[in-house]
Amino acid sequence: MIAFRTLGVSYPLIALAITGSPAAAGWVGFAWTLPGVLFYIPAGALIGRFKPRSVMLCAEALRGISVISVFAALSLQSLSMTHLFTAAIVEGAMWALHSLAETTLIPSLVTRDQLPRALARSETSFHVAVMTGRPLGGLLLGLGQAVPFAVNTVLFALSFGSLLRMEDKGTRYRNSPNILSEIADGVRILSRHHFLYISMALTAITNLMINTLIMVFLTGSAGLSSFVVGSVLAMGGFGGLLGSFMALRMRPPAAMPFIQMWVWVIALLIAAAGQHPVFFGLATLTTGFFGALNNVTVRTFEADQIAPDKIARVASVSRLVTRGAIAAAAPAGGLLVAGFGIGRAAVILFVTMLAIAVIVTAAPPLRKSLGIASGPRDETRAVFREMLLRTSSPAPADPPPLSGGQEETVTALSSPGWPAPPPSLDRQPVP
Repeated sequence: MIAFRTLGVSYPLIALAITGSPAAAGWVGFAWTLPGVLFYIPAGALIGRFKPRSVMLCAEALRGISVISVFAALSLQSLSMTHLFTAAIVEGAMWALHSLAETTLIPSLVTRDQLPRALARSETSFHVAVMTGRPLGGLLLGLGQAVPFAVNTVLFALSFGSLLRMEDKGTRYRNSPNILSEIADGVRILSRHHFLYISMALTAITNLMINTLIMVFLTGSAGLSSFVVGSVLAMGGFGGLLGSFMALRMRPPAAMPFIQMWVWVIALLIAAAGQHPVFFGLATLTTGFFGALNNVTVRTFEADQIAPDKIARVASVSRLVTRGAIAAAAPAGGLLVAGFGIGRAAVILFVTMLAIAVIVTAAPPLRKSLGIASGPRDETRAVFREMLLRTSSPAPADPPPLSGGQEETVTALSSPGWPAPPPSLDRQPVP
């Protein structure tokens, strides 16, 4: 995960160093980002055909080969833009494959009681990688153009070795020979889980809002020092790290997507009212914290409520929508600032988020799907009160690990207030 973040910095900067063209750097960055969005859908259909650990090993091997090839070309001073562009595409596509396979693998490695904490640890590692990977990439590149790729070769080797030592408890499932039908099946299953697809829609909206706000901030940061800009951008990762640590101590409530929606309203109000780096930093810190809690909630729902052979294809649709919204944030922020200025752009984001939150809160079917069954004000207070009580209580001890060969099938979720899922689909494991 750290390797992925360091390479996200290294690839564009290497392109800039080779060509001296910001446009070339932008295209390489685009090549690194785009497969991470588009490849989710076919990856979700492919993963069920193989054991998750085997998929992760294959993805790590291809990423390692790609990095080694760039390192060798840089050492021989023969790196071309075509080579760099291809390597960036491979990195983005294999990362999408790796992350979806991990989503499928984690529930098979832990007991049902351990699942929320295992997902919280996964979320923690993600935010640690976000906070450390980008500055590490810049630091290594400052030591030499080939240094980031040499270091990442070692990181991929360590990752590959750790996967080889991991017990292979994942299952391979029979699948339809028609991948398109499996993709359609993922959409169909997602639509049956009201909580999941409404949460997906809200997460896409909140991703778009906060990343557009960051673009608005960057547009107006010309007179600020690089330290101030970097500090504001780092607040989101720091908030996510705190939120994932909180998820290790307490299980986020089922109504977390509803809470996150209103937290975004408050955060955008802070940024719109202050229009100062401190206020932008506070907004990103707050959204990062609650965003991490929401991620753990949604991933726990997926692992608990979706049949194991369907998780990857359902998660692929969800990731495509929520992360595709991030890709749309840069042009959206640029258009808002160009048309209305920085101050008004922040106000427009706040007003839009407020309108969406009011509509969702005023619609009983949407509230019910998000675990808010009674009056929104009283229920929301109860949810926050439950969070505080859980935070103040001692963290539960981890249950003993599964013994060799023992597996536990994840079934229905017991969290109070969680919307009832539709009947589970038949599972067809391959021996």
